[in-house]
Amino acid sequence: MFLFALLAAAAPLFARASEGLWGIAPCELCLWQRWPYWVAAGLAVLAALLPGWRRPLGLLAVVAVLASGAIAGFHVGVEQGWWPSPLPGCQVPRAAGGTSINEMMRALAPAPSKPCDAPTYLVPGLPLSMAAMNLLYALGLSAAMLIWMRRGVRA
Repeated sequence: MFLFALLAAAAPLFARASEGLWGIAPCELCLWQRWPYWVAAGLAVLAALLPGWRRPLGLLAVVAVLASGAIAGFHVGVEQGWWPSPLPGCQVPRAAGGTSINEMMRALAPAPSKPCDAPTYLVPGLPLSMAAMNLLYALGLSAAMLIWMRRGVRA
């Protein structure tokens, strides 16, 4: 279970590191994808410390990782233009008619935000956005955990 906790925590830590190392700005959906991993890591640590609860807590940890994968899948759809994001932070600011430049400048957010429909590609030439990579990672980590649990491995 500690290995699963470590692998779950690695995803948001990597995402945060990509901000500092490569200057990648996250959008609101990117930030939402990180929280379920922290929940999964916490549940996995609890599962390791409470052997009698290992299976139910492990399954809840898998569900948490799959929740991040679901958000990532939704994010990929937003990036591809299949549907709009309902989150206001994902929208590019638009000026209302009859608004002066000074009013528009005052309405801007203090820090620039990245629209959710602008995919971030980490590996040049690889047509997988970070959201798509997170979706694949979440599916793979969940499958691995379910296999480990079925085989009785104490990952």
